[in-house]
Amino acid sequence: MVNRSCFLMLLDSGGRTRLSFSRLSPRQFPFSSSKGQSDPFFICILSSVFTFTATRFAQIWQNLNSMGSFGIWVVAIFLIVQSGYGFYLPGSYPHKHEVGDPLSVKVNSLTSIDTEMPFSYYSLPFCKPAEGIKDSAENLGELLMGDRIENSPYRFKMYTNETQIFLCQSDKLSADDFKLLKERIDEMYQVNLILDNLPAIRYAMKEGFMLRWTGYPVGVKFQDVYYVFNHLKFKVLVHKYEETNMENVMGTGDAGDVILGGGKGGSDVSGYMVVGFEVAPCSVMHESNLVKNLKMYDQYPSPIKCETTTVSMPIKEGEPIAFTYEVVFEESDIKWPSRWDAYLKMEGSKVHWFSILNSLMVITFLAGIVLVIFLRTVRRDLTRYEELDKESQAQMNEELSGWKLVVGDVFRAPSHPALLCIMVGDGVQILGMGIVTIVFAALGFMSPASRGTLITGMLFFYMILGIAAGYVAVRLWRTISFGDHKGWASVAWKAACFFPGISFLILTTLNFLLWGSHSTGAIPFSLFVILLLLWFCISVPLTLIGGYFGAKAPHIEYPVRTNQIPREIPAQKYPSWLLVLGAGTLPFGTLFIELFFIMSSIWMGRVYYVFGFLLVVMILLVVVCAEVSLVLTYMHLCVEDWKWWWKSFFASGSVAIYIFLYSINYLIFDLKSLSGPVSATLYLGYSLFMVLAIMLATGTIGFLSSFWFVHYLFSSVKLD
Repeated sequence: MVNRSCFLMLLDSGGRTRLSFSRLSPRQFPFSSSKGQSDPFFICILSSVFTFTATRFAQIWQNLNSMGSFGIWVVAIFLIVQSGYGFYLPGSYPHKHEVGDPLSVKVNSLTSIDTEMPFSYYSLPFCKPAEGIKDSAENLGELLMGDRIENSPYRFKMYTNETQIFLCQSDKLSADDFKLLKERIDEMYQVNLILDNLPAIRYAMKEGFMLRWTGYPVGVKFQDVYYVFNHLKFKVLVHKYEETNMENVMGTGDAGDVILGGGKGGSDVSGYMVVGFEVAPCSVMHESNLVKNLKMYDQYPSPIKCETTTVSMPIKEGEPIAFTYEVVFEESDIKWPSRWDAYLKMEGSKVHWFSILNSLMVITFLAGIVLVIFLRTVRRDLTRYEELDKESQAQMNEELSGWKLVVGDVFRAPSHPALLCIMVGDGVQILGMGIVTIVFAALGFMSPASRGTLITGMLFFYMILGIAAGYVAVRLWRTISFGDHKGWASVAWKAACFFPGISFLILTTLNFLLWGSHSTGAIPFSLFVILLLLWFCISVPLTLIGGYFGAKAPHIEYPVRTNQIPREIPAQKYPSWLLVLGAGTLPFGTLFIELFFIMSSIWMGRVYYVFGFLLVVMILLVVVCAEVSLVLTYMHLCVEDWKWWWKSFFASGSVAIYIFLYSINYLIFDLKSLSGPVSATLYLGYSLFMVLAIMLATGTIGFLSSFWFVHYLFSSVKLD
């Protein structure tokens, strides 16, 4: 799609044009010449790219229109299914390293699935870098997750194999160091190393299956003797640096070459990219007389046999530990965009697919049946009621019972109306945050290559959506108060503090436990101050602004008048709250399979990245929560129970009870090795925090759908 003038400009006598451009100054327009005039070469390139893109989109849209609405739905479902595993944007351009360039290995916090409490790498007697320990720049999400990334003494040179490199010899183990090392080995703590943003991965064969872990254990206990892994065998997978034509046109890095036209489309720029980082730990006994005069990075004088199946370096109080390593570089066919595939593969993918699709089909089928029966029943009642004349309607009201008899009470204000408005407003905020975050994650904007972006994104979206929380809470308050503006500021303020206040109370309590254990998972005091500033300087003002707009917006007019004297509710055969609590089983059925994978990701150290599945489950959960709440509200109105406000909220919000019970079940049967009351308290505290957020979000879905239904139902009834 290059017009004739651009085509002639791009060609030269050799059949292709080569253009080099260096770093642009801040004042220079990216597509301007040195004289400040627009470069026609770049204009031709951009016009060609945009024209081609627009043409292709037009062709695709024309084909979809020719297929009709059914074809569009088929394509949409196909795209959703294809995004089941999710995809990711690497988040940074490839790092090119010349042969011999230095590569620095970083260390993250020590982690364990037995305690769920991370600790600093240098809390154990490991070798420290000669230049001192330096913290890497971390974002808010990394700090909240307990990551503490620091430099390490491990140094590589690109594509340079090195063996028998002496690192250091620790001081003689004191009684405290010896005890701490044994505790970390008993608690199965893992050492997490990072090279070029890739975590170290470890492979092992067990019963014919290839198993993989991120990181390696501190040590192992064998026959009541503790052994430490003091020799590491690294394998770095590299791939030749390549530049495609489009990368060259757009520019990758600080400088690049643009090659257009014929040719192989490659580049003569030499260099390699890191596409894999593997580690094999060994326990090796070093002779003390050989390491006595060695300095860091010296060659160990005798051969080191690294056998992962045997251990030979026991730890003893009063004796030092010598550390060594070796590194091998291997060229790989893995390309830069695919280098995270080894980490994102989930175990049992076929079972995951089958279980999710089976749940989707069953729940969709049940929801469809419920919806059809429900609509037919309501439509039949409305049709019969509207076909009668006034006298017959009056006679029918005397003879029949059901939802038609609670016309004068159905919109009577509920008990604790302010609390209901606050919880619905916070539920809208949490639900919006969850949907937007999952959508961005499914589109690949929150890849694991960018640590902490998921938590940071959730905080950002939550603060921004404070406007929605204030608006919904205040407008619902004015609707319940029949348009009265009094008290809207108080409702908006409480909506801004209700869920965050409870969250801060839970997290602060858990943080004291982490502080007492000297864990890196404890939120630093400075970060606490930052979170408070974000809360009161951004979230609260935005919620008050939303409340102001909600106060200015017209309240929702009720279609019927409310009687002054409340109608007596007939005695029920069974407690209505029992039905409300049981209603949460259907929404729980839509997500319990996905919940297992999420819990395994959080507590078992596995990478969760099937956000496409999660997005489908989220949509299905919203639909099922709405339908369940509608059906229960209709059932309560049919037995003349006009107190539907809170029951519609907890009909769908009761799914949180089952999620909390499932969390306890997961703790007992799947986290059997979780050691100590502190770890169990942390688990239950975080589970309670998660369950509270889910209750507010799902309860809001049920209440808003029931409110719409009741308003629609009684606005369709003919009254005097």
